[in-house]
Amino acid sequence: MKKILFFIMMCISAQVFAQKAIEMNLWPNGPQTSNNDPKDMAKMWVYLPEEKMATGRAVVCCPGGGYSHLAMDHEGHQWAPFFNGQGIALIVLKYRMPHGVWQIPGEDAEEAMRLVRQNAAAWHINPKDVGIMGFSAGGHLASTVATHASGDAAPNFQILFYPVISMEQGTTHQGSRDNLLGKKPKRKLINEYCNEQHVGRHTPRAFIILADDDRVVLPVNSVNYYEELFANKVPAAMHIYPSGGHGFGIRQSFAYHLEMMLELKAWLRSF
Repeated sequence: MKKILFFIMMCISAQVFAQKAIEMNLWPNGPQTSNNDPKDMAKMWVYLPEEKMATGRAVVCCPGGGYSHLAMDHEGHQWAPFFNGQGIALIVLKYRMPHGVWQIPGEDAEEAMRLVRQNAAAWHINPKDVGIMGFSAGGHLASTVATHASGDAAPNFQILFYPVISMEQGTTHQGSRDNLLGKKPKRKLINEYCNEQHVGRHTPRAFIILADDDRVVLPVNSVNYYEELFANKVPAAMHIYPSGGHGFGIRQSFAYHLEMMLELKAWLRSF
């Protein structure tokens, strides 16, 4: 009962402190690399907490969708009240689809990280406390940035929901692999985007959530990633819930929604 009351109060405060988003084009002067689809523009929506509540922390959110579309609501915008209620800025990223150009999503996500840090003073953000969050294929994108990016594009922490991690046949989500790397990618490219192979001691701390009965993105993706984080002494927490399948995001229909939100809130307060 105490947990339920606590969660109700948390939801109420989150609704009070959610702010209107600032919408920005990611590449106002044109993207670094074209995906040959001029209608597919990268954008980000910046949800800032009230200034008096701001902790300086920010999270760049990458919705999922198999690198073919984006679940912008339950894996994106609807998370703003939760984070703003804790004094954390949420930046929801609409990254471009690859359309056969595998560099595109990563370039967009890294540019979003840079833009957050460039605007850190105006947005009351600590540039050394900017994380990345991703769902499913967005989790692959987030873990790609976490394991590959450097400098101002590198996150300080990562939050992954039922993520695609590997690009290996039989482990990966085939649609995500095909859409990102193409139908017949070379071995070198596959290895480059098997993110469990790129975990090192400088990989940022991680929080991973998934369901045991996920048949869309197999749990072995998260398990292998966690094992590499552990082997490299990277602080990590992983929560595997008994059921829920794939793609639950922030939907309250997920049977373990309450537990998930409390666990994430506790983890965010742990560092």
